[in-house]
Amino acid sequence: MARAPLLQLSGLFLTFGGNPVFEGLDLVIQGGDRVALVGRNGSGKSTLMKVMAGLVEPDAGTRVVPPGVTVGYMEQEPDMGRFETLGDYAASGLPEGQEFRVAQVAEGLKFDPSAPISTASGGERRRAALAKLLAEAPELMLLDEPTNHLDVEAIGWLEEQLKSTRAAYVIISHDRAFLRALTRATLWIDRGVVRRQERGFESFEDWRETVWAEEDDARHKLERKIKAEARWAVEGISARRKRNQGRVRALQALRAERAAMIRRQGTAEMALDAGPASGKLVIEANGISKTYDGKLILKDFSFRVLRGDRVAFVGPNGVGKTTLLKMLTGEIEPDTGTVRHGTNLEIAVFDQARATLNPEVTLWDGLVNDPSMRVSGRSDQVMVRGQPRHVVAYLKDFLFDEAQARAPVGSLSGGERARLLLARIMARQSNLLVLDEPTNDLDVETLDLLQDLLGEYEGTVLLVSHDRDFIDRVATTTVAMEGDGRAVVYAGGWSDYRAQRGERAEPEKPSKPAPAAKPEFARDVKKPAQGLTFTEKHRLEALPGVIERLEAEIAKLGEFLSDPELYAKAPEKFRKASEALAERQAALASAEEEWLTLEEKSAV
Repeated sequence: MARAPLLQLSGLFLTFGGNPVFEGLDLVIQGGDRVALVGRNGSGKSTLMKVMAGLVEPDAGTRVVPPGVTVGYMEQEPDMGRFETLGDYAASGLPEGQEFRVAQVAEGLKFDPSAPISTASGGERRRAALAKLLAEAPELMLLDEPTNHLDVEAIGWLEEQLKSTRAAYVIISHDRAFLRALTRATLWIDRGVVRRQERGFESFEDWRETVWAEEDDARHKLERKIKAEARWAVEGISARRKRNQGRVRALQALRAERAAMIRRQGTAEMALDAGPASGKLVIEANGISKTYDGKLILKDFSFRVLRGDRVAFVGPNGVGKTTLLKMLTGEIEPDTGTVRHGTNLEIAVFDQARATLNPEVTLWDGLVNDPSMRVSGRSDQVMVRGQPRHVVAYLKDFLFDEAQARAPVGSLSGGERARLLLARIMARQSNLLVLDEPTNDLDVETLDLLQDLLGEYEGTVLLVSHDRDFIDRVATTTVAMEGDGRAVVYAGGWSDYRAQRGERAEPEKPSKPAPAAKPEFARDVKKPAQGLTFTEKHRLEALPGVIERLEAEIAKLGEFLSDPELYAKAPEKFRKASEALAERQAALASAEEEWLTLEEKSAV
């Protein structure tokens, strides 16, 4: 006998400010569903999730949750006013005697339940809200950006919890790797329409492009039909004293249909201008160390950043990534050692705390009063990369409309605040971009554009992020802060760093993995036997993909180094490519040896 749905929305109608957010929406969540909820910033994802949680009442329609079914929602900004500690809040919905569940979850999420709420950061509050949801273990979990403020280790722990849970869940997240690992279905909100596909997030972009192509084809056909009917209406007058009123009405209906088509929101018109080139040497750190409150952050670290490098800094929360970044940019001094900057540096900083955004002022005033953007004697223009622009026109480049220009910054969503901060730093010329958690709250399309811009940017990029996919797409070097003052430099992005450490690579489509390509010596990979541990089984399954990627990278580097004039023309590129080739060859040898060891063990 089929079970009743966990949640059902029928005929949902909701408006904000007179504009419909949803019209006639029908939605069902079944037991065991693992759903990605995706859409542009401002499309209504969080609003829909609040309707699903019963926190927002629709103007019309019904929300049905069967008796006995529990629905839990991870609040973005929970009200903790009546609680003393984070643990008190997280345990507030549990039956008496079940408070130990919070301690179990707190260990994985790495937050202190005894920490007073009065001094807790926004990130600590978010982790407490997530801990509350996981500890309550509802049958349906609604998670809105659960990975924000989590480090990679905590994200990995959360992934394992969600993989093993029997609960259904719906997730909003900007973290592609997280969504690929966990989801089996996708809800896509686009211009007030919610579509569902019974495939995980890994298929979303192909699906989106197919839908949009079909829309474009239908629109073009409609335009051609309208033109043909309009030509008949005009040219037929001389041939007939009385026109066919039925066809005239049909033409009017076609035009009404065209008017009703809601055109897709374009991508943001973001641009980066590296301005005058910096010197070849951007930053040189020699033997720098730092201690805070008796805790060793960094010890005897030396590092050179050259023009054009894209350096990612990774590691657990609190290990000192932002501190190292600030030492490298000269914002704070190291306790020992020296930091030297190259010539002609122009630095632009993206601050993860959004501290440079005043929530009380309007977007308009915030831009025109920014000293770096002010146009003398004008209150309606901003200076954008050396050229004056009307403030509303520039905001439209970042997908803000005229009404939002006069709204306070505090009314913006997290993604909109991130776009506003990008608007500010992209208005100025820079040749060194410092990006501290830039991906939080941004939608997939904006992340794609930002990635492309960084790829074309002629300056240097320093990046702190826990977004594994974004690091893989952007970084050419990864600095891993491993605690106890250790910072280790690795070539490449996140997957390269993991491979060089001999760790399990991130699978590209973990929810329904395709068979991995096998190396030449592994044509007949046996199914892992019981002689392997759970972790070893997964490692053995992942290694052929790691080996294939390393072989492809080695071939590409070998082709690049085969140019006989490369050393004479670009000795630094030759050096870096040679080092990268040696590192990948060593990683390949290690991966092949590990595969053989595990394969032999699996046959025992």
